Amino acid sequence: MKTAPNVPPTPPARHPGPHGRVGVAVLNLGTPDATDYWSMRRYLKEFLSDPRVIEVPKVIWWFILNLIILTFRPSKSGHAYASIWDKQHNASPLRVITKAQTEGLQARFGDEVVVEYGMRYGQPSIAKVMDDLRAQGCERILVAPLYPQYSAATTATAVDKVNEWMGKQRWQPTLRFLPPYYGHPAYINALAESITAKMKTLDWTPDVVVASLHGLPLVNCKKGDTYYCHSHKTVRLVAEQLGGAFVKSADELGVVLGKGRKKMPPVLLAFQSRFGAQEWLKPYFAVALDELAAKGIKNVLVVCPGFSADCVETLEEIGIAGKEQFLEAGGVNYDVVPCLNASDTGMDMLEGLIDVELVGWR
Repeated sequence: MKTAPNVPPTPPARHPGPHGRVGVAVLNLGTPDATDYWSMRRYLKEFLSDPRVIEVPKVIWWFILNLIILTFRPSKSGHAYASIWDKQHNASPLRVITKAQTEGLQARFGDEVVVEYGMRYGQPSIAKVMDDLRAQGCERILVAPLYPQYSAATTATAVDKVNEWMGKQRWQPTLRFLPPYYGHPAYINALAESITAKMKTLDWTPDVVVASLHGLPLVNCKKGDTYYCHSHKTVRLVAEQLGGAFVKSADELGVVLGKGRKKMPPVLLAFQSRFGAQEWLKPYFAVALDELAAKGIKNVLVVCPGFSADCVETLEEIGIAGKEQFLEAGGVNYDVVPCLNASDTGMDMLEGLIDVELVGWR
């Protein structure tokens, strides 16, 4: 009697949909869903519970976060977000702009590449964007954190979250990561162009361009974080591209201006958004504004080269609070250069950076 051959069962498909596609996961920091107390509390809890962001022993930080910060800060942060909230889209500017950047990249790359966006904190989550790309048949994914300067508190934690997702997958796609682009010529040129374009719209001449980047605890850099070095190089190269002097303090600015004014104003490096009592990277933006006013500087233009999209830090902290502070201190004119956002210049730059990383995949 003949027996049936031992034929193995046909395995199920890895995943539905077309196979072999290329995906791009555009990542940014994150945003609350609304400005009310509980939405802000939920967002802040996720953000400030990240050990990459707050490098304090967990037991100590748990009490500080849950008993103090999450009791009082949601209301204050909610007020700041409410002042810049995009009412037309009922969303934060960061979400609206990141979505526009994603749609712009999708239009440029066409059907050949699938482009989606995700946030490290809030929605859509990094896990969701990775799930979405896989569901659309992407077997090769470029992860693109839109942080020009590397920091463990930004780039690394986004990569951590991607790797956490990968660790849960039976079938894993092939990944590449967009490297920091703090000194890339396309990025430097785009920043310089945005500054000169803004200056052409002003009816006054800036005495100084303040390049404000998000701050970081000094101890983080002493542990090996490259953020200060990257920030320093970005601002120095932008100053060189503009033809202005690169300065790192109000006193140094005074010396430069004392030698006579050039066609382009000097560029001053500063750091904003200090949180807590420990020492952060200096000079502090808020302190620098007072020092500039005290030295007789009347006209200040601010650019934020560490942010790929306008957000609460650029629109409220720099655009609203910074202006009020400088004018109250004796300044006369103050304005802010928009981030590159989804502008033609910004999109050309992003497309070029991503296109290089996709070589061999298309």
